[in-house]
Amino acid sequence: MKIAIIGHGRMGCEIEELARDHGYEVTVVIDNEDDWNSQFEQLRNADVAMEFSMPETAFRNITRCFDAGIAVVSGTTGWSDKFDEIKDSCIRGGHALFYASNFSPGMNIMFELNKKLAKLLGRYPGYNILIEEIHHAGKIDAPSGTAITLAKDIIHYHPVKKIWVNKPAKSPDQLEIISLRRNQVPGMHFVKYDSPADSLEIRHTAHSRQGFALGALMAAEWLAGKKGFFSMSDLLYDNE
Repeated sequence: MKIAIIGHGRMGCEIEELARDHGYEVTVVIDNEDDWNSQFEQLRNADVAMEFSMPETAFRNITRCFDAGIAVVSGTTGWSDKFDEIKDSCIRGGHALFYASNFSPGMNIMFELNKKLAKLLGRYPGYNILIEEIHHAGKIDAPSGTAITLAKDIIHYHPVKKIWVNKPAKSPDQLEIISLRRNQVPGMHFVKYDSPADSLEIRHTAHSRQGFALGALMAAEWLAGKKGFFSMSDLLYDNE
């Protein structure tokens, strides 16, 4: 498999290193506009682009990969305002895009547990719900895309919560997300249910970025030969 790296930050570097360790060929690394201008033709030689860039560049990066005729695996968060547009462009144009706010297999299993828990505990109105996420100080977006995914799933399955807020909740229908930034923390996410009688919590702690990079490469392998828009749920449930 020939891989293009789009965005050469922490995740891009981790994916590049792991890809080479697994015997994949990294054909091009694009990290800025000069790289796009000088290396676009090289991009066409890749089988898949691993797009882990910045919120302000993700939409254009993915569009350029579509123009080059290659599949895209993207994990950039913080650009949800244009997400439906890129998804529609993917489907209408017959392209291939695999998107996830978090590529950790463990985190995606937590997503499934989170949905089930929200549905079950929605029957018991005495529980308040809180999401907390902790990341490294260099993370730009807050709350994290992963926390937003957790929140959206709770809102979908829980009968009380209607909107998430990144501040103290002021009404029962608000789902509070607490965002903390600390040095050298790859990522921690907690979903807490608290009542006068008891408390219940699920959590995921990333020890390094390697798990995210491995999940992204798994997605790239799985995407080969496919057309359409896909997520980690498609990969997780593919063999069922």
